[in-house]
Amino acid sequence: MAEAEYVTTRLSLTRTAVEKFAQNQAPQLARAAALLVQTFRAGNKVLIFGNGGSASQAQHLACELVNKMLKDRSPLPALAPTTETSILTSVANDYEFEAVFEKQIRALGRPGDLAWGISTSGHSENVLRGLKAAGELKLTRLSLAGPPGSPIGKVSDLCLWVEAPSTPLIQEVHLAAAHIICELVEMELFGEGGRG
Repeated sequence: MAEAEYVTTRLSLTRTAVEKFAQNQAPQLARAAALLVQTFRAGNKVLIFGNGGSASQAQHLACELVNKMLKDRSPLPALAPTTETSILTSVANDYEFEAVFEKQIRALGRPGDLAWGISTSGHSENVLRGLKAAGELKLTRLSLAGPPGSPIGKVSDLCLWVEAPSTPLIQEVHLAAAHIICELVEMELFGEGGRG
């Protein structure tokens, strides 16, 4: 019985976090989707990165954009620098782990591309440095973070803040937000028909 009560309570916390995000960030979420649409329409790409669970989400989102979210359509250019294990370990070994995304952004990023950093704390130094490099190279900078006020907001053109009391709850809202962004991008670029 205690387990069932925990499940109910835990799902209630998720619902509350999602509802709070919807109330506070819905316009910014729509704006984030518009930034991706603008990037793709200009023939540019999206680079998505983060650590741990956020690294997994970065890979997941690159997959949704390249393959599909809900529609059978043309692929969109997106990649997750989190997947390049030889590059990650080389940079971490020869320089420092804080440079793993910065180096890849400098190598792959071009003006007009979009750098999408994900950090539940908003303090991940390698994500911050990746976004700083993106700014220097004239990339648009989007981020997903936890509660407002962390340093990631200062190195982002648009930051979607999630007010929730734990990392798992923040990650759950991040995934819901990112899925909605991908859905909005598909709707705008491909309409009801699919292939554009």
